[in-house]
Amino acid sequence: MSETSGPATGTRVIGGRTYDFSRRVVVMAIVNRTPDSFHDRGRTFALEKATEAVKAAADDGADWIDIGGVPFAPGPEVTAAEELDRVLPVVEAARDLAVVSVDTFRPEVAREVIKAGAGVINDTSGLRDVAMADAVAGTDAQLVITHSLAAPRTLHPRPRYGDVTAEVAGFLRERVELALSRGVRPEQIIIDPGHDLNKNTLHTLEITRRLEEITSIGYPTLAALSNKDFIGETLDRPQQDRLAGTLATVVFCILRGARIMRVHDVRAATDAVRMTEAMLGWREPVFLRHNMD
Repeated sequence: MSETSGPATGTRVIGGRTYDFSRRVVVMAIVNRTPDSFHDRGRTFALEKATEAVKAAADDGADWIDIGGVPFAPGPEVTAAEELDRVLPVVEAARDLAVVSVDTFRPEVAREVIKAGAGVINDTSGLRDVAMADAVAGTDAQLVITHSLAAPRTLHPRPRYGDVTAEVAGFLRERVELALSRGVRPEQIIIDPGHDLNKNTLHTLEITRRLEEITSIGYPTLAALSNKDFIGETLDRPQQDRLAGTLATVVFCILRGARIMRVHDVRAATDAVRMTEAMLGWREPVFLRHNMD
Protein backbone atom coordinates (compact mmCIF):
# COMPACT_ATOMS: atom_id res chain seq x y z
CA MET A 1 0.00 0.00 0.00
CA SER A 2 1.30 3.44 -0.85
CA GLU A 3 1.11 6.57 1.23
CA THR A 4 0.69 9.66 -0.89
CA SER A 5 3.09 12.47 -0.17
CA GLY A 6 3.54 16.02 -1.24
CA PRO A 7 2.44 19.55 -0.46
CA ALA A 8 -1.23 18.95 -1.20
CA THR A 9 -2.00 15.82 0.83
CA GLY A 10 -2.78 15.46 4.52
CA THR A 11 -5.31 17.62 6.33
CA ARG A 12 -7.66 19.91 4.44
CA VAL A 13 -10.74 21.93 5.34
CA ILE A 14 -13.38 21.30 2.68
CA GLY A 15 -16.86 22.72 2.85
CA GLY A 16 -16.24 23.67 6.46
CA ARG A 17 -15.25 20.10 7.42
CA THR A 18 -11.77 18.81 8.17
CA TYR A 19 -10.34 15.74 6.42
CA ASP A 20 -7.02 14.07 7.11
CA PHE A 21 -6.34 12.19 3.87
CA SER A 22 -3.40 10.38 5.42
CA ARG A 23 -5.91 8.25 7.36
CA ARG A 24 -9.40 9.08 6.14
CA VAL A 25 -11.37 7.99 3.08
CA VAL A 26 -14.27 10.09 1.81
CA VAL A 27 -17.46 8.47 0.52
CA MET A 28 -18.86 10.65 -2.27
CA ALA A 29 -22.48 9.90 -3.14
CA ILE A 30 -23.81 10.42 -6.66
CA VAL A 31 -27.08 12.32 -7.20
CA ASN A 32 -27.82 13.12 -10.84
CA ARG A 33 -30.58 15.49 -11.94
CA THR A 34 -30.49 14.16 -15.47
CA PRO A 35 -32.92 12.06 -17.52
CA ASP A 36 -30.11 10.07 -19.17
CA SER A 37 -27.52 9.36 -16.48
CA PHE A 38 -25.24 6.34 -16.71
CA HIS A 39 -26.62 4.27 -13.84
CA ASP A 40 -29.87 5.63 -12.45
CA ARG A 41 -31.43 6.42 -15.87
CA GLY A 42 -33.34 9.43 -14.63
CA ARG A 43 -34.48 8.02 -11.28
CA THR A 44 -33.50 11.27 -9.52
CA PHE A 45 -34.23 13.69 -12.36
CA ALA A 46 -37.34 15.11 -10.67
CA LEU A 47 -36.38 17.69 -8.05
CA GLU A 48 -38.34 15.95 -5.32
CA LYS A 49 -36.59 12.65 -6.06
CA ALA A 50 -33.19 14.36 -6.14
CA THR A 51 -33.71 16.00 -2.75
CA GLU A 52 -34.94 12.69 -1.31
CA ALA A 53 -31.78 11.03 -2.66
CA VAL A 54 -29.62 13.71 -1.04
CA LYS A 55 -31.18 13.09 2.38
CA ALA A 56 -30.95 9.32 1.97
CA ALA A 57 -27.28 9.55 1.00
CA ALA A 58 -26.50 11.68 4.06
CA ASP A 59 -28.43 9.29 6.30
CA ASP A 60 -26.49 6.36 4.82
CA GLY A 61 -23.16 7.94 5.73
CA ALA A 62 -22.04 9.95 2.69
CA ASP A 63 -19.36 12.52 3.47
CA TRP A 64 -19.82 14.35 0.18
CA ILE A 65 -22.70 14.50 -2.29
CA ASP A 66 -21.80 14.94 -5.97
CA ILE A 67 -24.60 16.61 -7.92
CA GLY A 68 -24.69 16.39 -11.68
CA GLY A 69 -26.86 18.17 -14.23
CA VAL A 70 -25.19 16.96 -17.44
CA PRO A 71 -23.81 13.43 -18.02
CA PHE A 72 -20.34 12.95 -19.50
CA ALA A 73 -21.65 10.55 -22.16
CA PRO A 74 -23.01 11.77 -25.54
CA GLY A 75 -26.57 13.08 -25.51
CA PRO A 76 -28.81 16.08 -26.16
CA GLU A 77 -27.43 19.56 -25.59
CA VAL A 78 -28.06 21.03 -22.14
CA THR A 79 -27.50 24.77 -21.86
CA ALA A 80 -25.66 26.33 -18.92
CA ALA A 81 -28.90 27.96 -17.78
CA GLU A 82 -30.70 24.62 -17.81
CA GLU A 83 -27.81 22.96 -15.97
CA LEU A 84 -27.99 25.61 -13.25
CA ASP A 85 -31.77 25.18 -12.99
CA ARG A 86 -31.16 21.49 -12.39
CA VAL A 87 -28.33 21.65 -9.86
CA LEU A 88 -28.80 24.82 -7.79
CA PRO A 89 -31.90 23.63 -5.88
CA VAL A 90 -30.13 20.37 -5.05
CA VAL A 91 -27.02 22.22 -3.86
CA GLU A 92 -29.24 24.23 -1.55
CA ALA A 93 -30.90 21.05 -0.25
CA ALA A 94 -27.56 19.29 0.37
CA ARG A 95 -25.28 22.01 1.74
CA ASP A 96 -26.32 21.59 5.39
CA LEU A 97 -26.12 17.78 5.25
CA ALA A 98 -22.71 17.09 3.68
CA VAL A 99 -19.96 18.64 1.61
CA VAL A 100 -21.48 19.50 -1.76
CA SER A 101 -19.67 18.67 -4.98
CA VAL A 102 -20.96 19.65 -8.41
CA ASP A 103 -20.04 17.64 -11.47
CA THR A 104 -19.66 20.26 -14.21
CA PHE A 105 -17.28 21.24 -16.99
CA ARG A 106 -18.63 24.82 -17.29
CA PRO A 107 -16.83 27.66 -15.48
CA GLU A 108 -19.99 29.77 -15.37
CA VAL A 109 -21.83 26.96 -13.59
CA ALA A 110 -18.91 26.47 -11.20
CA ARG A 111 -18.96 30.12 -10.19
CA GLU A 112 -22.66 30.05 -9.34
CA VAL A 113 -22.64 26.79 -7.39
CA ILE A 114 -19.63 27.89 -5.35
CA LYS A 115 -21.60 31.01 -4.41
CA ALA A 116 -24.50 28.72 -3.42
CA GLY A 117 -22.31 26.66 -1.09
CA ALA A 118 -20.59 23.97 -3.17
CA GLY A 119 -17.25 22.97 -1.68
CA VAL A 120 -16.00 20.90 -4.61
CA ILE A 121 -16.05 21.34 -8.40
CA ASN A 122 -15.74 17.97 -10.13
CA ASP A 123 -14.51 18.74 -13.66
CA THR A 124 -14.57 15.52 -15.69
CA SER A 125 -13.18 17.38 -18.72
CA GLY A 126 -9.75 17.85 -17.13
CA LEU A 127 -9.70 21.64 -17.52
CA ARG A 128 -10.58 21.51 -21.19
CA ASP A 129 -11.79 25.04 -20.57
CA VAL A 130 -8.95 26.71 -18.66
CA ALA A 131 -11.42 29.26 -17.32
CA MET A 132 -12.52 26.54 -14.90
CA ALA A 133 -9.26 27.05 -13.03
CA ASP A 134 -9.97 30.78 -12.95
CA ALA A 135 -13.45 30.10 -11.52
CA VAL A 136 -12.00 28.09 -8.62
CA ALA A 137 -8.88 30.18 -7.95
CA GLY A 138 -9.38 32.60 -5.10
CA THR A 139 -12.22 30.56 -3.57
CA ASP A 140 -12.23 27.93 -0.83
CA ALA A 141 -13.55 25.25 -3.22
CA GLN A 142 -11.68 22.12 -4.26
CA LEU A 143 -11.07 21.33 -7.93
CA VAL A 144 -11.16 17.74 -9.17
CA ILE A 145 -9.03 17.36 -12.31
CA THR A 146 -10.00 14.24 -14.26
CA HIS A 147 -8.32 12.50 -17.17
CA SER A 148 -10.35 12.20 -20.36
CA LEU A 149 -9.46 12.41 -24.05
CA ALA A 150 -12.65 13.79 -25.56
CA ALA A 151 -14.83 16.71 -24.59
CA PRO A 152 -17.90 15.82 -22.51
CA ARG A 153 -20.92 14.67 -24.55
CA THR A 154 -18.56 13.60 -27.37
CA LEU A 155 -17.90 10.11 -28.74
CA HIS A 156 -14.33 8.83 -28.74
CA PRO A 157 -14.43 5.36 -30.34
CA ARG A 158 -11.64 2.82 -29.78
CA PRO A 159 -9.31 4.93 -27.59
CA ARG A 160 -5.67 3.91 -27.91
CA TYR A 161 -2.72 4.34 -25.57
CA GLY A 162 0.90 3.23 -25.57
CA ASP A 163 1.22 3.03 -21.78
CA VAL A 164 -2.17 4.05 -20.43
CA THR A 165 -1.12 4.63 -16.81
CA ALA A 166 1.95 6.68 -17.73
CA GLU A 167 -0.08 8.76 -20.20
CA VAL A 168 -2.86 9.40 -17.68
CA ALA A 169 -0.29 10.37 -15.03
CA GLY A 170 1.45 12.70 -17.47
CA PHE A 171 -1.86 14.34 -18.41
CA LEU A 172 -2.76 14.89 -14.76
CA ARG A 173 0.64 16.41 -13.95
CA GLU A 174 0.33 18.77 -16.91
CA ARG A 175 -3.17 19.85 -15.94
CA VAL A 176 -2.22 20.33 -12.32
CA GLU A 177 0.58 22.65 -13.42
CA LEU A 178 -1.90 24.53 -15.59
CA ALA A 179 -4.27 24.97 -12.63
CA LEU A 180 -1.42 26.16 -10.41
CA SER A 181 -0.33 28.67 -13.06
CA ARG A 182 -3.85 30.16 -12.99
CA GLY A 183 -3.81 30.70 -9.22
CA VAL A 184 -5.38 27.48 -7.93
CA ARG A 185 -3.59 26.59 -4.70
CA PRO A 186 -2.04 23.12 -4.25
CA GLU A 187 -4.32 22.40 -1.31
CA GLN A 188 -7.34 22.89 -3.58
CA ILE A 189 -6.43 20.18 -6.08
CA ILE A 190 -7.74 16.61 -6.29
CA ILE A 191 -6.92 14.26 -9.18
CA ASP A 192 -8.97 11.49 -10.82
CA PRO A 193 -7.61 9.02 -13.42
CA GLY A 194 -11.06 8.76 -15.01
CA HIS A 195 -12.01 5.10 -14.78
CA ASP A 196 -13.68 4.12 -18.09
CA LEU A 197 -13.67 7.70 -19.44
CA ASN A 198 -12.38 7.24 -23.01
CA LYS A 199 -10.83 3.96 -21.87
CA ASN A 200 -11.74 0.33 -22.50
CA THR A 201 -11.89 -2.33 -19.79
CA LEU A 202 -8.27 -3.39 -20.24
CA HIS A 203 -7.15 0.24 -19.92
CA THR A 204 -9.16 0.75 -16.73
CA LEU A 205 -7.97 -2.49 -15.15
CA GLU A 206 -4.36 -1.48 -15.90
CA ILE A 207 -4.80 1.96 -14.35
CA THR A 208 -6.42 0.43 -11.27
CA ARG A 209 -3.66 -2.15 -10.92
CA ARG A 210 -1.03 0.62 -11.13
CA LEU A 211 -3.00 3.25 -9.22
CA GLU A 212 -0.01 4.02 -6.99
CA GLU A 213 1.56 5.72 -10.02
CA ILE A 214 -1.37 8.15 -9.93
CA THR A 215 -1.59 8.63 -6.17
CA SER A 216 2.17 9.20 -5.97
CA ILE A 217 1.71 12.43 -7.95
CA GLY A 218 1.01 13.86 -4.50
CA TYR A 219 -2.62 15.00 -4.56
CA PRO A 220 -5.66 13.28 -3.03
CA THR A 221 -6.98 10.83 -5.61
CA LEU A 222 -10.65 10.31 -6.41
CA ALA A 223 -11.79 6.97 -7.85
CA ALA A 224 -15.10 7.15 -9.73
CA LEU A 225 -15.66 3.49 -10.47
CA SER A 226 -19.14 2.64 -9.19
CA ASN A 227 -21.02 0.11 -11.35
CA LYS A 228 -18.93 0.97 -14.40
CA ASP A 229 -18.61 -1.12 -17.54
CA PHE A 230 -15.14 -2.43 -16.70
CA ILE A 231 -16.75 -4.18 -13.73
CA GLY A 232 -19.63 -5.48 -15.82
CA GLU A 233 -17.35 -6.78 -18.57
CA THR A 234 -14.90 -8.35 -16.13
CA LEU A 235 -17.62 -10.22 -14.21
CA ASP A 236 -20.29 -10.55 -16.93
CA ARG A 237 -22.78 -8.65 -14.80
CA PRO A 238 -25.53 -6.29 -16.00
CA GLN A 239 -25.66 -2.65 -14.94
CA GLN A 240 -27.81 -3.25 -11.86
CA ASP A 241 -25.82 -6.25 -10.57
CA ARG A 242 -22.34 -4.82 -10.06
CA LEU A 243 -22.34 -3.97 -6.36
CA ALA A 244 -20.01 -6.78 -5.25
CA GLY A 245 -17.54 -5.90 -8.00
CA THR A 246 -17.78 -2.24 -7.09
CA LEU A 247 -17.04 -2.90 -3.41
CA ALA A 248 -14.03 -5.07 -4.26
CA THR A 249 -12.70 -2.27 -6.45
CA VAL A 250 -13.33 0.33 -3.74
CA VAL A 251 -11.22 -1.58 -1.21
CA PHE A 252 -8.49 -2.29 -3.78
CA CYS A 253 -8.21 1.39 -4.68
CA ILE A 254 -8.04 2.46 -1.03
CA LEU A 255 -5.13 0.08 -0.49
CA ARG A 256 -3.36 1.72 -3.43
CA GLY A 257 -3.80 5.22 -2.09
CA ALA A 258 -7.18 6.52 -3.33
CA ARG A 259 -8.90 8.67 -0.73
CA ILE A 260 -12.24 9.69 -2.29
CA MET A 261 -14.64 7.01 -3.54
CA ARG A 262 -17.50 8.14 -5.79
CA VAL A 263 -20.36 5.64 -5.45
CA HIS A 264 -24.04 5.01 -6.07
CA ASP A 265 -24.74 2.47 -3.29
CA VAL A 266 -23.79 4.63 -0.33
CA ARG A 267 -24.62 2.42 2.62
CA ALA A 268 -22.75 -0.63 1.30
CA ALA A 269 -19.79 1.45 0.16
CA THR A 270 -19.62 3.28 3.48
CA ASP A 271 -19.47 -0.02 5.34
CA ALA A 272 -16.69 -1.26 3.05
CA VAL A 273 -14.73 1.98 3.45
CA ARG A 274 -15.10 2.22 7.23
CA MET A 275 -14.19 -1.47 7.68
CA THR A 276 -11.09 -0.95 5.55
CA GLU A 277 -10.12 2.09 7.63
CA ALA A 278 -10.52 0.04 10.83
CA MET A 279 -8.36 -2.81 9.51
CA LEU A 280 -5.69 -0.27 8.57
CA GLY A 281 -5.78 1.08 12.13
CA TRP A 282 -7.28 4.43 11.15
CA ARG A 283 -10.71 4.06 12.80
CA GLU A 284 -11.89 2.67 16.13
CA PRO A 285 -14.89 0.30 16.27
CA VAL A 286 -18.20 1.96 17.11
CA PHE A 287 -18.50 -0.28 20.17
CA LEU A 288 -16.73 -3.24 21.78
CA ARG A 289 -18.63 -6.20 23.27
CA HIS A 290 -17.34 -9.48 21.82
CA ASN A 291 -15.10 -11.29 24.36
CA MET A 292 -14.70 -8.11 26.40
CA ASP A 293 -16.06 -9.61 29.66
